[in-house]
Amino acid sequence: MPDLRELIDRAELADLVARHSLWIDEQRYDESDQLFTEDVVVESRRGTAQGIDALVALVRKGHDTYARTIHNKSNLVIEVDGDTATVRAHDVAVFVIDDKSEAIAAAIHRYGARRTAQGWRFDRLEITPVALTADLERAL
Repeated sequence: MPDLRELIDRAELADLVARHSLWIDEQRYDESDQLFTEDVVVESRRGTAQGIDALVALVRKGHDTYARTIHNKSNLVIEVDGDTATVRAHDVAVFVIDDKSEAIAAAIHRYGARRTAQGWRFDRLEITPVALTADLERAL
C-alpha cells in the first residue's frame, strides 16, 4: 500500500501533466521553469529540443500557426522511485485551424521527472504520435 509521501508525489505529478496542457494551450511560456528542468530533453515528431528555450521554440514552431489548441491528457500511469518518476499519458489534441476547420491528433507522452528544491519538474519528454487527421470541416 502506498504511503502518504507517494500519494502526495503522485498527485503533484498528475497536476504537472495537467499544467503541461495548459502551458501549451494558453501559451504560458513564462511558467516553463515551473514545469521543466533547465536541462529538459524533448523528442517529438517535430524534432528534438534540449533546454527550456529550445523547448519553447519547438512548441511555438508547431503550435503558433493554429488559432487555438486544446490538449487533453488521460490514462496516467505514474511510477515514483524516490526522487525520480515516470509518467505515461495519452494525449488527444484539437488544433483549431480557423473558424471553419480543425485537425485532431493523438499521441503517447512519456515523461521523466525529478524532484527539485522547487518540487517535481519534467526533465524529459518523449512524444510518440498515434494518429493525426487531415483538416476537418467544423460542424459547430
